[in-house]
Amino acid sequence: MKTKKEQAAAADTSVAAQRWPRLLNETIDTVVTPHLARPETRTTAREVISALLAPLQAKNCWTLAEHAGHPSPYRFQHLFSRARINETALAAALRDHVIAHLGTPDTVLVVDETGDIKQGKHTVGVTRQYTGVTGQVENCQVAVYLAHTTPTAHALIDHRLYLPRTWTGDLARRRAAGIPDTTRFATKTELARQMIAAALEQHP
Repeated sequence: MKTKKEQAAAADTSVAAQRWPRLLNETIDTVVTPHLARPETRTTAREVISALLAPLQAKNCWTLAEHAGHPSPYRFQHLFSRARINETALAAALRDHVIAHLGTPDTVLVVDETGDIKQGKHTVGVTRQYTGVTGQVENCQVAVYLAHTTPTAHALIDHRLYLPRTWTGDLARRRAAGIPDTTRFATKTELARQMIAAALEQHP
């Protein structure tokens, strides 16, 4: 027998499922597309975000492209590696959007890191290093994230890829991966401070 609470929860879930596509489109149109010049790039970005939110067992350019109905991952790879995106402006727009929807005097900025296990050594930032994902040293890529958190909800608003000294100290390797020559080594704590400072500068 279903209780009234269970029926109410099911009804709320159904309404949320119906609103989700519209809310996702609004978010993409407000935050992402204004910072992408070409219509093809805007379309690809929308497909990437939708695929990233899909319940796929593995998520890489191939699986995301297949989910979007593309025969190859070329369009997604182009977006990630060659498309021109003003990341600073995009991050600022994301913060504005989140604060507009979640803003509250009780906001807390939360910092954490996570790792992605990788094979090989060519992915930017990958090396053998500790990751909390497994609690041990792995061949992985590590990034630091900043979340805007309120008593009722939270959302990621910024991130920084951690580059170990094996990367920042190897100019040839950095250039091959497309990392700017001006990039310098920064600890995870320093990366966290950069994100917090950017968030507070925009919304003190």
